[in-house]
Amino acid sequence: MDACPPHRPHNIFFDKKGKVTADMSTHSKIPSGLGARRDRTVQEYEHDTYKLKGKLKEPTVCTECGALFHNGRWTWNQKPADADEITCPACLRIRDKYAKGFLTLSGSFLTEHKEEIMGVVHNTEAKEKTEHPLSRIMGYEQQAAALMISTTDTHLPRRIGEALHHAYQGELKVHYDEGEEFIRVAWKR
Repeated sequence: MDACPPHRPHNIFFDKKGKVTADMSTHSKIPSGLGARRDRTVQEYEHDTYKLKGKLKEPTVCTECGALFHNGRWTWNQKPADADEITCPACLRIRDKYAKGFLTLSGSFLTEHKEEIMGVVHNTEAKEKTEHPLSRIMGYEQQAAALMISTTDTHLPRRIGEALHHAYQGELKVHYDEGEEFIRVAWKR
């Protein structure tokens, strides 16, 4: 039976005289930054012009819709006399027509039952808006046999789509763009 080959050292180094020395350790003797890889993940910078920079003074009220920023969140509470004033992110998006989500409704069922479907859409928005003042429908656009609804946030289109799917079944597709910064929801029946 053959003998096992001799064990080879992990690292071989040469000293100043040219003599070979072996190191059995797994740690490198290479000084930091010289030949050693220092990989790191680079985080992409996400830019949202509608996201508030820094913390708002409390209380702060929106000059357009009357929403109040208090205790770190937006509400529909009464405006205090000493409140600062700004335009909230939802009103800015509506003014600039820059949606954060789209919901597309289509199919023959939509044309036959448009009133009932719009009732579900409006009721879902009203419920959402009472809890989250920045969640609003921006507008409606009829495109051939489909109805496109634009919203100020990414949660409202999904919630409306789920409510329609729960009430009338049909086909529901949800697509978040990279980073979940934009959503496209399609409901068809």
